[in-house]
Amino acid sequence: MRADYLALVVSTRAHGEHGAVVRLMTEEDGLLAAYVRGARGRRLGPVLVPGNLVGAALAARTETQLPHASVELVHSRGPLLSEPLPAAAIAWATSLVAAALPEGQAYPAVHGALVALLEAVEAAPSVSGWGAALVRFELLMLRELGFGLDLEACAVTGEADDLVAVSPKSGRAVSAGAAKPYRGQLLPLPSFLAQGGSAGLHDVLDGLRLSGHFLERDLLIDRAAKALDARARLVGLLERAAGER
Repeated sequence: MRADYLALVVSTRAHGEHGAVVRLMTEEDGLLAAYVRGARGRRLGPVLVPGNLVGAALAARTETQLPHASVELVHSRGPLLSEPLPAAAIAWATSLVAAALPEGQAYPAVHGALVALLEAVEAAPSVSGWGAALVRFELLMLRELGFGLDLEACAVTGEADDLVAVSPKSGRAVSAGAAKPYRGQLLPLPSFLAQGGSAGLHDVLDGLRLSGHFLERDLLIDRAAKALDARARLVGLLERAAGER
């Protein structure tokens, strides 16, 4: 098969008796949807798992018709599905892309970040290996779709030092001194986002609370909100691992 695209599978939705509408994230053309005949069969089922890398050839009779796709496996992340946290992270990251991006528009930064995140999950399945990358991926999605946060300087003082919180309304960072009168009203800004460096599990959870607020408010609304179910499963696993429940 001659592949038109090297693509990441980000979602499959049953269509007909054996087929499925599959969404693919490509570097060239962003998110693409196509019908795959036999997608739920024994041969293609393991291929069309979200997170897998496939070669895909697309064909349609007209520009308005949903194209048909032929796919072949390039790289499988199926072995990670038996590990709860990596499996949940992959399910959420791919669900976010499938739900939030418009089809047929290139988002090379999102594609590159998704590839890097999946590779990080695969290389180091423990949260310390990919948790910070996941938070940064969520923030990148917000930025690429017009809802970026300003974490460079304090919204009150204009200074870039000692940033510890974010306004849930404006999405702008706040320094420790300026945040004192508003304790309990601001979102925590973990140090790995403000200063760089590594992130522990509690830091990752703080980062997810930050990005999650804006994802729910601005991006994943209406029908796209269903994708948040995958995020809730992941966050629940992380909270149990951290002993926060």
